[in-house]
Order: sequence, then C-alpha cells, then structure tokens
Amino acid sequence: MTVVAGGWLAAATAIGPGRGPLPTALLSAVVVLGVPWWAHRRRRARVRVDRVVRAWPDLAEAIGLDGSRVMSAVVDTWGWRARMKLRPGHSVADVIARVPAIESALGTRPGAVRVEQDPAHAGRCTMRVVAIDPHAGAIPWPGPSARSLADPIELGVFEDATTVRVPLLRRHVLIGGTTDSGKSGVLNVVLGNLAACSDVVLWGIDLKGGMELRPWSSCLARLATTSAEATQLLADAVAILDARAHASGRDNTRVWEPTPTAPALVIVIDEYAELADTAPAAVGHAESIARRGRAVAVDLLTATQRPTQKAMGGGALRSQMSVRVCLRVRERRDVDLILDKGMLAAGWHAHTLDGPGKFYVLADGHNQPRRARGYLVTDEHVRETAARYADQRPDLDPLSRAAIEHQPRALEPPTTIADDPEQALLTALAHAPDDGLTVPELIDATGMRRTWVYDRLQALAAAGDARQVTRGRWRA
Repeated sequence: MTVVAGGWLAAATAIGPGRGPLPTALLSAVVVLGVPWWAHRRRRARVRVDRVVRAWPDLAEAIGLDGSRVMSAVVDTWGWRARMKLRPGHSVADVIARVPAIESALGTRPGAVRVEQDPAHAGRCTMRVVAIDPHAGAIPWPGPSARSLADPIELGVFEDATTVRVPLLRRHVLIGGTTDSGKSGVLNVVLGNLAACSDVVLWGIDLKGGMELRPWSSCLARLATTSAEATQLLADAVAILDARAHASGRDNTRVWEPTPTAPALVIVIDEYAELADTAPAAVGHAESIARRGRAVAVDLLTATQRPTQKAMGGGALRSQMSVRVCLRVRERRDVDLILDKGMLAAGWHAHTLDGPGKFYVLADGHNQPRRARGYLVTDEHVRETAARYADQRPDLDPLSRAAIEHQPRALEPPTTIADDPEQALLTALAHAPDDGLTVPELIDATGMRRTWVYDRLQALAAAGDARQVTRGRWRA
C-alpha cells in the first residue's frame, strides 16, 4: 500500500493530480487496498476483544468482581464496549470503584474505561474501553443551534459522537471548573445560542471589568461591571419576577410562555464567587430568583472557577440549578460541590478530565456520567455572532419595563458611614421601600459586621423604632 501511494504521488507531482487516469487510479486503490486494510484492522481488534471476553472470569476474580460475566461485546471506531451482568449483590457502584483495577487488568491507559448503569436493570452495566481518545482535538463550533429558548442548546459532543443537547427553558444553569478548564468556552457556546433566540432578553454581570462578557455587549440589554450595578440589576430582576408572578396569579396562568413580544429574561453571571465576595446584597436577590424565577421565565446562568463551599453556597441557589456542567476540577470533593452530593462516588470523575472543554453534564435526559467535549468558540465566532444578532434582540415586555421603572433605586452610601454607623442605619431604615431592606443591604449601608447590624435591629425593634416587614427585611 505504501509503494502504491508513493507511486501515485510521484505521478501526480509530475503531470498534476487531475490528469487522467490518476483520479480513477486513486479511487481504485482506495477500494482495492484501503477497504481490506480497514477490515483487517477491525478483525484484529475483534480478536483482541474476544480474548478479553474469554479471560474475563479470571480477570474479574483478580479485581474483586468475581461472578460477573460479559454478555456481549462490540468493537467501534474508538475501542470497544461490553454489556456486563454482575453477581447478585453487586451493583454498578462496585464496578466504578474498581475502574483503576480494571484498567490495570486490561492493560489500557489510565482513564480509558467508562462504566454506565443499565437503566433497566440494577445488576447490569455497560463497560466502554476507549483505546483512542475521540476528544483529543478541538471540535469547531458549527454555530447556533437554537432560535427559541424552547429549543435545546447543543453544547458539544459525547465520546460516541452524539450531540450534547440541553434544554434551558425555565431552568437555572451552573457551570463550574477550575482555571483553564474551558469554562469560558462553554459559556460562549451558551451565549452564542441565546443571542440567536428571538424570545430571550439577556442581562450580564461580569465583575472582572466586563472582560468575559463585554464581547457580547451588543446582544446584552444590560451589563453590570461593579458591585453596585450588579445589586441594582438583580433587584430589578426580582421586581420583574414579582410583577410577572402577580400577573400570572391574576390571569390564572401557571407559567410565563416566552415569545418575541413577551421574552424570557436570562441573567448571565460570570464568576459568581466574585459576586458573593463583593456584593452580599446581590446574593439575596439571586437566591430569590433561583427559588421563584423559573415559572415566570426569569432564569440564572452562573459560572465560577472557584467551586468552593462558600462560592457555591449551601442554600437555595445551588439546589435550584437543574442544569449543571462540570469541567475539570482541582480536587475530588469539588465534584460533589458542583454536581451534587454523592456524584463522585457514582462515577462523575471530573477531577480526571484531561483537557480544556471536556465536561460532564447533569440535566434532564443526562443522568449518566458520560464525558463530553464542548465546541471551540473562537474570538472571531463571538464577533460574527454578536454582530449578526445585535439588531434582532427583543425588548422587555411593557409589564416588565413598568416593574423596573417603579423599582426604588439603591440607596447611596451615606457620607457619615465611617463616623456614625448608628445614624447610617437609621437613615437606611427610614428611606427603605415598603417591603424593607435586607440585612446584607444594611451591612452595605453601615459598613458594619452582620452581628452588629442584628444587635442594633433587635434593640430598635424592642424600642418600637424598627420592624421586620417579612423574614430578613426591615424598615423604620
């Protein structure tokens, strides 16, 4: 085959590849030599797999899976996969726990074995051996796949070449991963699709000076780059949420159906950990949106490179994220912080991902730990997509615009904060809106610690000078 290829190249160089009979000779060589070579390669792979199947009882006993057996095995482009039946009393968790031992017994490279639960039988599973990494190279982004928020968004490709499709309508999204894991790339894939949707208004929060989100600014109706702007933006989103909820209750409708004239609102927060550190008042608004926003199509899309317990939060925000994308993490425990408790033990080994853009996705229809790689979105893709859809972005509906116009603006920090925090607290309470101010907002207004604010509020309440409007909200 090498001799034939060399001869054809020499002739093509001398007289040109398009001169007859070179094209016909090339096609004939591919059919005559290439197909048998490919068939021989597949046959050799099948022989190797058959040997593993025959030796499996001995291998299984050596690695602690005695009693399991291979029901069938199939060779594919990247390796092979086998359907396994486990010994009674064993589960897929036992197989996952022994993946390193399986790789050693089979003589594969580390990270080559994947294990998936059989959804129809607790005592069966599928073991996939990836001999050649199908995600070794970048996968170019083909462009937006969605034109409406109701359309699933294509994030990338699984190892079996199927497309990762994730629904985002009435869902909050969390994207987490350590530095250089490809978090920005996945975020750009989502933004590129949302920019093409005619029934979505996009707001952005980027406290790194807009470094990540500013390239999309032509498609963002609002972009907050400071803590004060972020707090006000989220407060306005809560006002929209309340207005839509009130209208839905009045009209006896359960959900807000996005349309170009009544679009959904998606708030993109890049590096949520920075927001949690610098704008505690904004966190309360974000949690309120997470709890109540989905039915009225006010959704959060958050991303963070620091998946710590403090950054991710332990309450409403994280628990309401129904779509979670986990890229490479630094420590094993971070898997459970991003995805959920127990996911690491269930086989979601994001700490072993070995390239930027590789991820696991947990969402509706994606409940098995399957590795995927996100599309590569270049700076040129961002510029072209943002320019293409900038003039097609919808405006907020009149109800939502009216809710923002009637939303009280954030209080300016009193000039006497450093000298008289007591007076700053009284001033903030006196100018609070009807539904009161949250404790984080009062912390911002006074510059004092949480315990100090709580103590003063209790004293003012006992003296009849302040009251708790609802849980966690106060006014004079």
